[in-house]
Amino acid sequence: MGSMGEADLGHRKAVVLRVLVEEYVRTGEPVGSETIAERAALGVSSATIRNEMAALEELGYLSHPHTSAGRIPTDLGYRYYVDSLPSGGKLRDTQRRAISEFYAEAMLDMEEILKGTTQLLSRLTQYAGLAVAPSAAEERVLRVELIELGSALLVLVVGELGRVDKQVVDRPEGMREQEVAAVGRRLSETFSGTGVADATVRARQMAREAQGSERDLLAAVAVTLAQMQQATRSDHVLVGGVANLAGEAAQWRRETVRRLFEALERESEMLRLLREVSPAELSVTIGAEDPATQQWEAAIVAAPYRSGDNSLGTIGVVGPTRMDYLSVMTAVQAVAKRVSELATALGI
Repeated sequence: MGSMGEADLGHRKAVVLRVLVEEYVRTGEPVGSETIAERAALGVSSATIRNEMAALEELGYLSHPHTSAGRIPTDLGYRYYVDSLPSGGKLRDTQRRAISEFYAEAMLDMEEILKGTTQLLSRLTQYAGLAVAPSAAEERVLRVELIELGSALLVLVVGELGRVDKQVVDRPEGMREQEVAAVGRRLSETFSGTGVADATVRARQMAREAQGSERDLLAAVAVTLAQMQQATRSDHVLVGGVANLAGEAAQWRRETVRRLFEALERESEMLRLLREVSPAELSVTIGAEDPATQQWEAAIVAAPYRSGDNSLGTIGVVGPTRMDYLSVMTAVQAVAKRVSELATALGI
């Protein structure tokens, strides 16, 4: 971001384009020269503004719906607008409060944090929130715990990226509390820092070699590890607030909304777009800039989240190209910062 652009178009055209984009985003109606003359305070006539709009259309920044005297931004017009926005926009008080309240809740599982984050982003922006969990193909086991539940035991496997898999099993007959604790300690010593796939193989081997009541318990641990291993193979996009996209149908053609819903179901295109986000900065993809967003007539605003210096994954928002970019970019950046703080605090 930054204030690039005025030198390219000149001050007056840049102001006309900015005011037109903001007015079109606000109303959804093609914008005429009289409206811009009122809003832009350039001290020039509507005729002069019309000439500037015609020049902007010639340059590809605006288009001219046949049934209207007004104009609307093209994807190139939105891009120019986004690139000329000031960096570090300010959150509205309601947004700041919503973010603070949401992350004040105790959440210890990264998947839970990200699911909630997609819903939060949707509430903040009125579009659909997106998140890609940390790539878990090489996830290591952080710890294995056996927790007493009266006549049952809870097998708990915690991965280093915050994933938690659990299974309730019958307490092996005749197994005393001290024995359960001893098995739990041995499991944690054996598996801590081991890759999930290796830990699964080792747990199965330990179950085969075990005697009596320990065998069932170790078999349950192996099953829980296998569940985690299975989950690591299926990277997916978490989506929140899809109903908001349906609510945006007035901004989009029905066909576009249908295509976007299909894209969210297919996931692969959305995953690719979100994975391509730079690990260093906020990214905005508008319409024709990517074949996928062009097909959906959509824009995606996304940002990486990290633990310390390590980039873990991406969060973002998908909505119509007619989007309140400054507000959405500010919200996405603020939320990415909070998710990064949580991930760092959890030691993920």
